Amino acid sequence: MTSSRRKARGAALQVLYEIDLTGHNLEQAVDSLVRDTGLSGENILFVKELVKGVLASKNQLDEYIHRFAPAWPLSQLAVIDRNILRLSIYELLYVNSTPVKVSINEAVELAKAFGSDNSPKFINGVLSSVNSSLSRPGDGAPQDLLE
Repeated sequence: MTSSRRKARGAALQVLYEIDLTGHNLEQAVDSLVRDTGLSGENILFVKELVKGVLASKNQLDEYIHRFAPAWPLSQLAVIDRNILRLSIYELLYVNSTPVKVSINEAVELAKAFGSDNSPKFINGVLSSVNSSLSRPGDGAPQDLLE
């Protein structure tokens, strides 16, 4: 059974993919996608939070991808993999309500559903490396070691 949060992450990924490929407006892309998903109001807000956060933090997220997948320039990454990584790194850094293992597992599941045969292993490796670079003090908030 697919959780409503997983559906919300899938919707956020699809919005990010659309915006990345077409440059469509954020609100249009979100509204057209969530209209047919059957997500609750709370999960629609979660989709919007994720998408807005990823777009606002895109440069920092891309720095993480560059650092932990140096053999793959962003322009050469599959669009879906690039956006799974952005979404998941954003969640690792900023969504403290999601446990790290859940965040990484959800990313791998998205990679299985939307990516190539190699995507899950690639996504897992990059996210595990990102997670290892973060120190989490007692309150669980990640501290960016890129600084």
